[in-house]
Amino acid sequence: MKEASPRTIRLKDYQPPDYLIETVDLSFDLREQGTRVVSRLAIKRNPQGKGGALKLNGEGLEPVWTRLNGSEMSADHYRIDEESLTLLDPPEAFVLESEVIIAPEKNTALEGLYRSGGMFCTQCEPEGFRKITWFLDRPDVMACFTVRLEADKAQYPVLLSNGNPRESGDLADGRHYAVWDDPIPKPSYLFALVAGDLRYIEDSHSTPSGRTVQLRLYVEPENIDKCDHAMRSLINAMRWDEEKYGREYDLDVYNVVAVNDFNMGAMENKGLNVFNSKYVLARADTATDTDFLGIEGVIGHEYFHNWTGNRITCRDWFQLSLKEGFTVFRDQEFSADMGARGVKRIEDVRMLRAHQFAEDASPMAHPIRPDSYIEINNFYTLTVYEKGAEVVRMQANLLGPELFRKATDLYFERHDGQAVTTEDFVRCMADASGKDLGQMQHWYDYAGTPQVKVQSEYDPEAQTFALTFEQSVPDTPGQTNKPPFLIPIVTGLVGADGDDLSVSLEAGGETATEHTLQLTQAKQQYVFHGVAQKPVPSLLRGFSAPVNLDYGYADDDLMFLMAHDSDGFNRWDAAQTLVRRVLLGMVQQYQDGVEMLVPDGVLEAFRRSLLDEQAQPALVAEVLALPSIGYLGDFMETVDIDGLHLARETLRAMIGRELDRELNDTYAALQEAGEYQPTPQAIGRRSLKNRVLGYLASASLAGEELCRQQYLAQHNMTDVMAALALIADGDHAAREEVLADFESRWRRDALVMDKWFGVQAMSNRSDTLDRVKALMQHHAFSMHNPNKVRALIGAFANANPVRFHAADGSGYEFLKKRVLELDPANPQIAARLVRALSRWRRYDEDRQAKMRAVLEAIVAIKVSKDVYEIASKSLDGG
Repeated sequence: MKEASPRTIRLKDYQPPDYLIETVDLSFDLREQGTRVVSRLAIKRNPQGKGGALKLNGEGLEPVWTRLNGSEMSADHYRIDEESLTLLDPPEAFVLESEVIIAPEKNTALEGLYRSGGMFCTQCEPEGFRKITWFLDRPDVMACFTVRLEADKAQYPVLLSNGNPRESGDLADGRHYAVWDDPIPKPSYLFALVAGDLRYIEDSHSTPSGRTVQLRLYVEPENIDKCDHAMRSLINAMRWDEEKYGREYDLDVYNVVAVNDFNMGAMENKGLNVFNSKYVLARADTATDTDFLGIEGVIGHEYFHNWTGNRITCRDWFQLSLKEGFTVFRDQEFSADMGARGVKRIEDVRMLRAHQFAEDASPMAHPIRPDSYIEINNFYTLTVYEKGAEVVRMQANLLGPELFRKATDLYFERHDGQAVTTEDFVRCMADASGKDLGQMQHWYDYAGTPQVKVQSEYDPEAQTFALTFEQSVPDTPGQTNKPPFLIPIVTGLVGADGDDLSVSLEAGGETATEHTLQLTQAKQQYVFHGVAQKPVPSLLRGFSAPVNLDYGYADDDLMFLMAHDSDGFNRWDAAQTLVRRVLLGMVQQYQDGVEMLVPDGVLEAFRRSLLDEQAQPALVAEVLALPSIGYLGDFMETVDIDGLHLARETLRAMIGRELDRELNDTYAALQEAGEYQPTPQAIGRRSLKNRVLGYLASASLAGEELCRQQYLAQHNMTDVMAALALIADGDHAAREEVLADFESRWRRDALVMDKWFGVQAMSNRSDTLDRVKALMQHHAFSMHNPNKVRALIGAFANANPVRFHAADGSGYEFLKKRVLELDPANPQIAARLVRALSRWRRYDEDRQAKMRAVLEAIVAIKVSKDVYEIASKSLDGG
């Protein structure tokens, strides 16, 4: 920590910048030891600012000289400390020039300019640019950049920066240079440069206005054959944005670079996207279906940022969801249009419920727009991204496609080139539609997942069906007594024949099979008319709002909806609710010391779903999935890890035994021949096949042998990893042989080895922690590579609750050591690991005490602001 009590930054203290920067000219002399950066800033006083001294951010800079309007500055006109350069009495408008020396080769935090794997690279969001040169490093200062790069030509033949290429050439001593111009003003967090020995694939895209954009994907030479899918995804994203939002790309070139050492998934720097190689590189033998889909989504996400984040950016970092929530919504819709829409929605909600809802119920709970932070890196969270996307989705659905397009057109027209707030976005939705969206702002301002309780009453004589809703939002750190939210509940009524009933919300009114009920009050009732038979309500279709909905369905009602609901999401949700009840009941039986039993009809419901020939295989695979331990734990007063694990494994084996014939027949029917294709249909079939394989493997030796045979077939990486994960999780006779075979095949492919690390870290075996410790010595593992840390240590801490939460506390002690080891080098990644301990109060007293002791030990040591904020908030409850 730089200070005993790190300073808290608050939204209420926002002030416009006192000065603005109009143009930036940068010159980089890239060297193995010490890089020189010369900066020329055209600065003027901001009429909206207060004037006075100008404080420019700068960290880790070695000053060489500083000039104002061409003249060396005397010592009494400026001050320099560890974090800033302050001009004491600057003129109204001036040019500030400076030269500094920085050390990218020592930058293990991977923020600012760093050198890794023989390549120079940058990551400036949110506050990395201050590690490159003196600057007003805040998103509401936007400038046009011209950048000159100079480096050794043999070692760094490719020199890239933002914008369009202007010139390049050779220099003396085997060096060369390149100049890039970005004509569109941008904040400093969007600055990027890359220098390295790279190869590229190239394509082009023609915009509706007739412009041709050159597209290039740069990778290290050995990966050049893994880029085709990413290029196709980029072209598809460009076309989609033109058709759905009328947005064209605005530069002559669009470059993407894949790097191995990167803290994030990718970065939307203007015209030069820098990607974690995980989200670019894919080949059928090296990447799974999940990888292919992930690449498509992230490529789209970063491209869509060109308008929702770059052309229109955030006024301050509290507005982060303004760009991230909107862009996540856009990439979700893009992926849904490219693939299986219903399944995509299920995947997104499953992740939201399992992780973001947990964040909402933890000491780390915060609004989509936080009101304070110590370290902004800690607010790149699921709340800001995923819940932010749900809030945009609610607005899109409330407006409908035509009005939402009108509203987004207004947003782009009104705010192009500006740094704005979430209020500005909501105001455009309201102005374009004429709707009162005042309550929508509550979603941005208050933390917590709203709770919606529902009761129903059917009157056969009046043929009415009434639904009464009560909403509340739980208290969260620093926030109580929250007002009612605007909550849209999409609702259908399902009749005894399984068809949706056509009913009205007014006597004699217009009928429909689906209605969007808009909750705006703490308690509200809706009455449906013309209901000739008692229905089963289908509530919250498509997950129309990110809430916890509580309705007293009988088990028979849930099985009925599993079989008949016309909304695919609610069919899946009914199955999840039913299985959740079953599993929690089994945990109670375990705690009571009695035999675990499954209610009548549950296994038959699974059989009917498995044999449903009308349903898409991808949807069937989702319906058959068991809820995760993390999700189930949120429905217990005290999380019983051991009981939940035993219940899930018992039910899995029971399904495997009771449905053995049907599962085997389904598995055989889904075998594929021919070339691997990542199409929605093929992905769905593989998903169901591997779901079935999991049940078979849990029930018999024959199922275990199927796993081995599927692994040996090596047909595609999806099937290989599905089999490998099952083998690694148990006591399969060929376990060590198969793991060794996989390592032998792929030891030179960094991304594939990450999968190998991950399946072992997530194994439920009792020796998993020992295996993880041993794997830290493997030649393919490095604590300096974020992907490796996430694949091994992150997977153990965040995706293996059984072993991480071992009763002896060994998992917690292991995590503490890794956090303290990693923190001096890369505080961002260390802080993300600490989050695994943030919900320590949810567990039994013994585990609570052990987790609390670890958090107290971390706080007591001199750690980074990143780690301190997470650990201290976890202890304090916010």
